[in-house]
Amino acid sequence: MEMDCVFKDITLEEALLILEEDEDINFDGIFIEPPEAVVLTDEDSAEEDESGLVDNLSGRQLRSGAEIFSQNENVDLSVSNLHENNEEEGDDIPENAPPKKKKCEKNSIKKKSRNPCTWVKHDLTAENVLLPNSDYTAFRALNPVEAFELFFNEQIIETIILESTKYALFKNEPDPLLSPEEIEVFIGILIVTGYNTLSGKRYYWENGADVRNNLVYNSMRRDRFIQIMKYLHLADNNFPNLQDKMWKLRPFMNLLQEKFHEQFRPEQHLDFDESMIPYYGKHSCKQFIRGKPIRFGYKAWCVNTVDGYLVSFDIYQGKQMSANTQYEADFGKAASPLVMMIDKLPDNVKCLPLRFYFDNLFTSFNLLSHLKERGYEATGTVRENRLPRDCAIPSSKDLKRKKRGTLEFAKSEEESILVARWVDNAVVTVASTCYGINPIQNVQRYCREEKKKMNVPRPHLIGEYNKYMGGTDRMDENLSLYRIGVRGKKWWWPIFTWLIDATIHNAWLTYKNAGNDMRQLQFRREIAQTYLELYKKPPQTEFDLDESGEGFLYSNVNS
Repeated sequence: MEMDCVFKDITLEEALLILEEDEDINFDGIFIEPPEAVVLTDEDSAEEDESGLVDNLSGRQLRSGAEIFSQNENVDLSVSNLHENNEEEGDDIPENAPPKKKKCEKNSIKKKSRNPCTWVKHDLTAENVLLPNSDYTAFRALNPVEAFELFFNEQIIETIILESTKYALFKNEPDPLLSPEEIEVFIGILIVTGYNTLSGKRYYWENGADVRNNLVYNSMRRDRFIQIMKYLHLADNNFPNLQDKMWKLRPFMNLLQEKFHEQFRPEQHLDFDESMIPYYGKHSCKQFIRGKPIRFGYKAWCVNTVDGYLVSFDIYQGKQMSANTQYEADFGKAASPLVMMIDKLPDNVKCLPLRFYFDNLFTSFNLLSHLKERGYEATGTVRENRLPRDCAIPSSKDLKRKKRGTLEFAKSEEESILVARWVDNAVVTVASTCYGINPIQNVQRYCREEKKKMNVPRPHLIGEYNKYMGGTDRMDENLSLYRIGVRGKKWWWPIFTWLIDATIHNAWLTYKNAGNDMRQLQFRREIAQTYLELYKKPPQTEFDLDESGEGFLYSNVNS
């Protein structure tokens, strides 16, 4: 049974009051929104071992929004009822107490309703409109550094210098006098730490031969690197946007997003999924997702090509005042970012017959119908409770004991949406507006009874879904190989380094698709070595004379 929202538009403090006062009622879930953004500080709010207790929740956390879900339709409670119960028990209520809240009501934004459909056991015969192959001829003559600077250009470097200078003045400290060459060396050192990892950033300048990296040592002084890292900033603290919890990164993110769109060569098949950015500090946007390779961190919504090129992205931050509430009502909090990203695509891409692929976290019939109305096609796995009640297809429970290869399907005549349920190791349910059942292909699966591999018939739409789904996972795998290893105290530092890694990844894929055969590690090394050799500032050495007039050479500590 699908859970219904019993309490909506309440604060976390009120939700805790409800759960404490009514222990006899079974609540099936509680959704807590991230609290408002911190304006002036970049630091983590607390240590990991100081969090998790109700008594330790801050005022910002208690004021954050919350919703309570239950499958019990007879639950009839509200915050006002709790106040009334407290009055009956004789609790003293101050005269200046805030007015009682009325019973929590459903969101005023109406969810788009679906009309009943006629389901028939017919295959889907959609028109197969294909895009021509992407043209990368303009990138063939570029070297790795030039490919990287197509994305990380002078405008981005100037923005970093400008905002970092403003931040130093904001803290009433001297101008760090940053230069574009120093920023490029700084980025080059960050890239080196991704494939040459040490226990801490200071070890790259140590005198010990077992840890010191001569290329890094001769390119920038250690204390200068730490000073740049200290003042590095990407937005103006004098003009915070409290409606956006990512406002400290937003100018940098917008510039990169613009470059990702600009250098994107349109491809028909796009994958929408979530990516985790590792982070183990404390922040209101930090997420925990069980079963993911990275369980703790920030969650990023990503639109990727099949090979992993990052087309669009955004960081999940809970309730946003700038978000489209109608999209959230129609498609849910998880799928609404996809529709908003499609709205922001360049006009030359938005008009193409794109095909989107997503998993069961995002798939709904409202989303499939909406994309079809806009000229896009989509395929995705579907959860059991998101199928329409009038869908004439056996349940997963009924098919669970059937033999492998069993197939049931039905098509909605009005919306031309095909739903197929196929028995593999588990029962898989897929909905599509572009692929049908035929042609059926055989895939090999190991049979325990026969103790050998057997041919199992698989419908066409599931094969196509497996073929084109997974671009975000491929990007995550590539980024994990050479992730920037420098850790910072600022809460947004992991997102900043993730964006640099994603930029290098996009540049590498663009370079490869242009016909250049180079591994990602070599591509990163070319960028790092070029920056560190071209703009290096080796440690200063001095020549002094002793009392006898004989000279001796000494070098200062690289700090």
